[in-house]
Amino acid sequence: MDIQLKRGLLDICVLAAIKDEESYGYKIIKDIKPYLEISESTLYPILRRLEVSELLTVRSAEHNGRLRKYYRITSEGLKRIEDFKNEWSEIMAIYRFINKEDESK
Repeated sequence: MDIQLKRGLLDICVLAAIKDEESYGYKIIKDIKPYLEISESTLYPILRRLEVSELLTVRSAEHNGRLRKYYRITSEGLKRIEDFKNEWSEIMAIYRFINKEDESK
């Protein structure tokens, strides 16, 4: 898969994982796991990139004596998910066109 496409899809998956409530790294990985495999070494750079892009915010809080970062989606992050959904219908139309050619053989 094209690395840029995969990067964009992973960004959207992370945003979707925190869409309804704030979350933290381990829980985000756990929530995404039924759909795709993602490691901590992949997740944390994504979270930093999304924070810099102002698609999510971060707060730190103590949990069991350790500092934990909690991530919350911003209105821009929610807009990015909606934009992706709109773009995806166009991508699926292209996919159907490509498959149509294979089915006619």
